[in-house]
Amino acid sequence: MAAGGGGAFPGAAEVGPWRRFAPAAVAAAPRPGRAAEPRSRSRSFSARPGECSGTVNSGIKSLYLTPSIKPRPNTCIESMPSEMLTKIFSYLDAVSLLSVGCVNKHFYHLANDNGIWLKIYSSCFQPKRTIREMKSEQTETVSLGCTVLHDRKPGASGLSWIIVLKDKNGKEHVMEKADLSFKDTSVAILWYGTNWPCLDILSTLKLFGLMPLLPDQSRAPRKNGPRRRSFIAEYHLANLTESSVAIGADKLVQLFSLNPGLLVGVWKDKNEIAFVLVSLHYHQLLERSTLGSATVQYDPPPSEPVLDDVDPEYGLHGYNMHLDIHGGSCTYLCETFRSLFCRRGDVANGYLRLTVISFKDNTKHLPLIGILGLSWETDVFKGNVKDCCVMDVTLLDEIGRPFWCFSAAVCMELSSKASSLFDYMGHIYTIDYADSEGKVCVELVWLEETKEYFIVNLVLYISTKKVNNWYGTNY
Repeated sequence: MAAGGGGAFPGAAEVGPWRRFAPAAVAAAPRPGRAAEPRSRSRSFSARPGECSGTVNSGIKSLYLTPSIKPRPNTCIESMPSEMLTKIFSYLDAVSLLSVGCVNKHFYHLANDNGIWLKIYSSCFQPKRTIREMKSEQTETVSLGCTVLHDRKPGASGLSWIIVLKDKNGKEHVMEKADLSFKDTSVAILWYGTNWPCLDILSTLKLFGLMPLLPDQSRAPRKNGPRRRSFIAEYHLANLTESSVAIGADKLVQLFSLNPGLLVGVWKDKNEIAFVLVSLHYHQLLERSTLGSATVQYDPPPSEPVLDDVDPEYGLHGYNMHLDIHGGSCTYLCETFRSLFCRRGDVANGYLRLTVISFKDNTKHLPLIGILGLSWETDVFKGNVKDCCVMDVTLLDEIGRPFWCFSAAVCMELSSKASSLFDYMGHIYTIDYADSEGKVCVELVWLEETKEYFIVNLVLYISTKKVNNWYGTNY
C-alpha cells in the first residue's frame, strides 16, 4: 500500500506530514471521466526532495491549521451610555471626580453633574439650621474660636498652615510639615528641618491657612487632594539679621521677631534658618485661615458702633482682659482681670490708659511660675532662650466682644531704675509690646530669696482712634 500510495501520489514522500495536501499530488491525479495525462506533463508540478517551497508550507499551515479568530467588539468605557457613566461617577469622592473630569471633554461634562455634586456637598457641610442652633448656644469662649480648634484636631478637620518662602529670584519654597501647640487663647505653629533655603537670598515669607476643597468629616483628608489657600500675613526677610535686632539668643540660635506673631530662629555659626515659629490668636483664626483667597487676606466686617448719649464716659470702662505668658511647654502666667477702666484725665497722647496692676496695690501683684524662657526644638537640637516668652492678650469690651487680641513673642530686659518698693528689693525688668492698636507695658521684680519674678506694674494703652471707631465717641 505504501508503494502503491507513493506511485499514485508522486512527491508524497518528499512533503512528509503534508503529503495528503501536496499540490503535486493534486495535479497528478486524473479527473473523473478523463484519461490520465502523460507522466511527463505532471513532472513539472511534482515536488522533488528538498524542493518544497517554505512559502507553500506556511500558506497551507495558515489555511488548514490556524484556528478561526472572530474579531472582538470594541468594549471601551468611553462607549458606554452617558446614563451608566453618570451612575458610576456618582460613587466617586470629590478628589476622584475632579480627576475623572480631566480625561476628556465628555467625562468633564458628566463629572459636573449637579446631582452628583449636591450629594457631595450635602455630606460635607451641615445644614444652616444646625449652624444657627450651634451659634445660639455659643458662649464667650466659643466666640474666640478656641473651642472649635480644641475639639477638632487639625488633621481631622483638615485645617493646617503652611509658609511660603520666596527668594530674590522669585522662586518659592513651600514648608508644610509643622508641629502644633495649643494654649488657652492661641496656637503656636513650628516649622523646622534641614532643607531651608539660604537666608541671604530670601525676600519674603507668606503665611497661609490650608483647607481641603471639600472637607470630609468622616475621614482624614488626603495629603495630595485638592486644597485651597487663605492668605494670612506677609513678612519681609531681606537683610533680616542686619536690619532687625535679636530679642534673645542661646548658645546655638538667635531669635528675631516680626509682627504679627512671627519668630525666626537663626543658627549663630551659619546664619541660616533653624526654625520658624508663628503664634496665632484664636480670635477670628478660623475665618482668617479659611475665608481669605490665595492673594487677599480675610477682611472682617466693620464693627458698627453702638451709640450711647447717656453715659458721659462711654467707652472708658467695663473692659476685661485675659493674659497668658508662656514659652513652649511652660506656662508662666494665666490670669483674667475684670472691670478695667480709664478716667478722662488718663486719656493723653492718643491713648487710653488702662491700669491692670499698680505699684501701689501690692495685693494684686502676681508671681510668674518658673524662670522665664522660650523653648525650641528641631530634628537634632533643642534649647531654651532665657528672658523670652510669648504673650497672649485678649481684651473684651463691656458686652464681652473681643476688642483687641494678639499673640506675639516678647523679651524681658533689665531696667536701669532700681526698685523703690519696700516689699521688693531686687532688680526691675520690663516687657513691652506695641502695634497699631495699642501698647502693653509690664514691670517685674526679681526676688533673689525665692528665685521668682513678680509683676508689680501692668498697663494697657489703647489707641483712641480704635476706641472712637468702636464706640462712636470722640476722645
